Amino acid sequence: MSISSPSLGRPVGAHGEQTRQRVIAATMRCVAEVGYSRATIREIARVAGMTSGSLYHYFPNKAELMKATFLELADIAVPGLVAAAARTEGVLNKLMVVLDEGDGLLRDYPYAVAFDRAIRAEGAQHLHLAENSDTIFAALRHLIVGIIEQAAAEGALGPGVDIDSAADAIYALLIGLYEHAANAPDESYHSALRASKLLISGALFDYARLDSPGSGTK
Repeated sequence: MSISSPSLGRPVGAHGEQTRQRVIAATMRCVAEVGYSRATIREIARVAGMTSGSLYHYFPNKAELMKATFLELADIAVPGLVAAAARTEGVLNKLMVVLDEGDGLLRDYPYAVAFDRAIRAEGAQHLHLAENSDTIFAALRHLIVGIIEQAAAEGALGPGVDIDSAADAIYALLIGLYEHAANAPDESYHSALRASKLLISGALFDYARLDSPGSGTK
């Protein structure tokens, strides 16, 4: 990780990093569940399994803790998706791996989406996190645009489909999945993820039946 937190005499090495990661996870959970203003250092420390005093060895105040938590996500979210897409061949495979990497991110950080939403909802302007969040989402869309541009270069876009509209559609699908993951049971989310893959690959519907007499299509 490229994020460094104030030392303030905190332990170094693997144990110190594990504790720091536990604090980050606890912060995401607390903010996701009760909001930014109600997420206290004491409660975050309790969820992390430590004392408030111990937590202050890692982060000097609540604002720095929130910034570090958000930047932790920024450090791994889109860069991880970009790296996964870069090492994958083929437009369809790239889109599938972006979906899979996004799923992995949500498994590692199950409160990430709700955390981001809570920060935005309360408008904690002094933290300047909304701007950073916008940058992350813009980078995600840029990644999708690059994949769709490859599809266009290969002549793989459907008739009348332009790059921006196709990118917007895939981007909206991804954001919708992430929002769904924050609210729905795990089984429901993964069913939606599987269906999304089928939709992108053109296998969600039996088109022969859709176009057959009596199907209701015209």
